[in-house]
Amino acid sequence: MEAGFPRDSQPGRLANYTGQLLALRTLIEPGDIVVTPLKSTKRIAIGVCTRGYSFDADEPDPTRRHTIGVEWRNSEISRGSLKDDLLNTVNGAMTIFRATKNNAEARLRSVMQTGVDPGSGPISAPQSSAVSAGMDERRSTVEDVTDPRSVPTLQAIRDRVRTHLIENFGGHKLSHLVGDLLRAEGYTCDVSPEGPDFGVDIIAGRGPLGLDSPTLIVEVKSEAGQIGAPVVRGLQGAMASNKADQGLLVAWGGLNRQARTAIRTDRLTIRVWDSEDLLDRLFMVYERLPETTRSRIPLTRTWILDEDIDS
Repeated sequence: MEAGFPRDSQPGRLANYTGQLLALRTLIEPGDIVVTPLKSTKRIAIGVCTRGYSFDADEPDPTRRHTIGVEWRNSEISRGSLKDDLLNTVNGAMTIFRATKNNAEARLRSVMQTGVDPGSGPISAPQSSAVSAGMDERRSTVEDVTDPRSVPTLQAIRDRVRTHLIENFGGHKLSHLVGDLLRAEGYTCDVSPEGPDFGVDIIAGRGPLGLDSPTLIVEVKSEAGQIGAPVVRGLQGAMASNKADQGLLVAWGGLNRQARTAIRTDRLTIRVWDSEDLLDRLFMVYERLPETTRSRIPLTRTWILDEDIDS
């Protein structure tokens, strides 16, 4: 390891590299669940290991020579689909680690299949043989990569705010929060009362009466899972019947493939906010929100160096 990283003389860092490579070589086996956050989309991908460790000496890129095989089953999982304790697990301090707390493996298998975290309650044990007692005994040599502590990264901080929102603004309360965000952007909003809304949670527009263009029809879905094409078609119909200029679909858990296809031809008239977009809007207008709303979302501005940006 010292020969591979001659410029990195910090013993602690070299020991971490060694432990991570050992975990990649010996810990992961076919049938294991593999989870990775995707920086490009801010989503989470979950798959199943299909082939153990191999080294490709002919690969010109040295960062791609150490590999395992993975069949990615679901790469569109919203971070809003995971509960706080499981998000803390995903935000572990290590790149390669084994998660065992709070029934993590069974829950991640469920998320892979359904897109929704069932929580830490009783769940049927996974059928994979990768959790056998014999394997647990062999893996005892790499216990130092089991359940590492979470670290306060920018993503972990966003996830904590995300959890606070869904805990305090679930259901129809999320519509009122979206209304406050739009008012902070200069819209006049009429939030529909709780109950059947026929695809119209908020009617918004510019001007003192909210009748100036652009006028908006807003549909808000606070479900953790992805929503389907019927919700998109409902918003499209509500826009037409109300003669609105534009539409906003707030889908906390994002859209499934059918919904994304249904909305593709309306990209100039309909915008979609998932939990990531809503967080961005919240941070952007936070200081212009009503005092009552800010008191329910107590945030403090802090400046830190973003280590994820390439210098």
